[in-house]
Amino acid sequence: MISAPHLLTDPFLQLPTTNSVQVVWFTEFSGKKHVVSYGENLDKSSLAITTKLSRTREDQQSKVANITINQPVQRDIWRHEAEVTGLTAGVRVPYRVMSVREDGASVSSDVFTLAPTPEPGQALKILLTSDHQLKPMTAANLQKVVETVGQVDGVWFAGDLINVSDRASEWFDDSRGGALFPALQGRANYEMAHNGVKTTYTGGEIIQHAPMFTAIGNHEVMGRLERTDSLNNEFNDPIPRDVAQKLYSGQSLIDNSFNTYTYEEIFSLPQSKAGGKRYYAVSFGDVRLVVLYITNTWRTPNLNTAYKGRYKEAPQDLEHPENWGYGQLIFEPIAKGSQQYNWLEAELKSAEFQQAKYKVVMFHHPPHTLGDNIVPAYTNPVQIIEREQNGKISAVRYEYPKDADYINRDVVPLLEAAEVQFVLYGHSHLWNRFVSPSGMHFLETSNVGNSYGAAWGNKKREIPNGYKEDYVALGDPYGLEPVTPTIAPLLGENSQPIPYIASNEITVFSIFDTGKGIVSSYYFDTSQPDSDVVKFDEFKLK
Repeated sequence: MISAPHLLTDPFLQLPTTNSVQVVWFTEFSGKKHVVSYGENLDKSSLAITTKLSRTREDQQSKVANITINQPVQRDIWRHEAEVTGLTAGVRVPYRVMSVREDGASVSSDVFTLAPTPEPGQALKILLTSDHQLKPMTAANLQKVVETVGQVDGVWFAGDLINVSDRASEWFDDSRGGALFPALQGRANYEMAHNGVKTTYTGGEIIQHAPMFTAIGNHEVMGRLERTDSLNNEFNDPIPRDVAQKLYSGQSLIDNSFNTYTYEEIFSLPQSKAGGKRYYAVSFGDVRLVVLYITNTWRTPNLNTAYKGRYKEAPQDLEHPENWGYGQLIFEPIAKGSQQYNWLEAELKSAEFQQAKYKVVMFHHPPHTLGDNIVPAYTNPVQIIEREQNGKISAVRYEYPKDADYINRDVVPLLEAAEVQFVLYGHSHLWNRFVSPSGMHFLETSNVGNSYGAAWGNKKREIPNGYKEDYVALGDPYGLEPVTPTIAPLLGENSQPIPYIASNEITVFSIFDTGKGIVSSYYFDTSQPDSDVVKFDEFKLK
């Protein structure tokens, strides 16, 4: 008996313009017709263009119900995108999608609402989020967003949507119930337990109604293709392009270094001439949002490990440079004079940017944080090869000159000069914020699904000793003091307010109200499932 067709995702909204919006959804069949119906009586329709994802796979670490896999295998998934046109700013229109399978059986979504891009002056509520990664608290977080503030008008996602970008189930249907799309569409099924009390969270029905703008985090980037036996190892196997050019002359440079194919195939995003979907700018109501590709590969800081790390290569790989990790390599240059820097410089001078009421910049890697991941500096690793007298390599180490941090040396002064009010980022899985002397706000609101702690008090970062650079173990390495939450800060062990939230029981989300120019942050204690959501911090953009 042939089972009824089903949609792999609900529809979600992408790339709004002044009179249109793209509706996107996924199935596991190519089908013969995919259509969106819209209008008050759903009497208008638009046919979708269908494409097949090229890199989505499952492997032995995939959590897929009733399937056993021993190595990466292709998973066939089709993407459908239909343009809804003739829309009026500020007017929401009902819509639903339908997919017809090759055998004529069809399946439809529920009815949701869409709208074109908001005009300047329209007050908006924008969800600020990052680092979901199928972590335990994510579904609870998104459920509480909807319960607390209702329907949002947009989502700004500062990277790390999933863990391994080419693993299809992480986007669509991980059997633990917390994949990216189900959580953002109110279809998650994630169970949490505290003191014997089990609570199931469904996430929030968010992106069916609100367009999402995303930045690339390190987890959206895959390493060398099919060189290893698992997707986890492939994810951890990027190398610099110039090294790939030497090792793989005449072969695909992207396949043999790193790529963002799956991320770019899944999302319809604004595009820049220089960076395509990887970095771009978009006007949304009163805001000009500039999205940058600022992320590097994550490597362990541990020096006593058999793995390739931030500061050294694994001992067993010293004579095999094809297996080196090359430190925390930066995926896209942002240093002064680079293509992305030059594009940013031009964007900050553009009329769209200059005339916007609110100027916001979003990227993944932190310029300021109490988190672990800001150390070492965001700069190209300086490789030091140590040899024995006979020439044999005894160690390969990496230094990261702090005065060459591209974010703080090159990017931040550019943003300050352009009077950017607000910089949003993630990566370290905590909530903290900072204000520069000129009044520019920095917010990391990434304690969404879990935390790895804050370098504060007695908890120091893991840093190497005996290296040339002075790696900072506590606080923000770039000299700003974290701001203590203004409404209801959490208290530390000495009952004094602490300037961060880094918790695996308390989840945080932030909302930008463009009508008031206020960014509010809220927390929910998942260990107390009946407790209220608490607004704990607020700041106003000038």
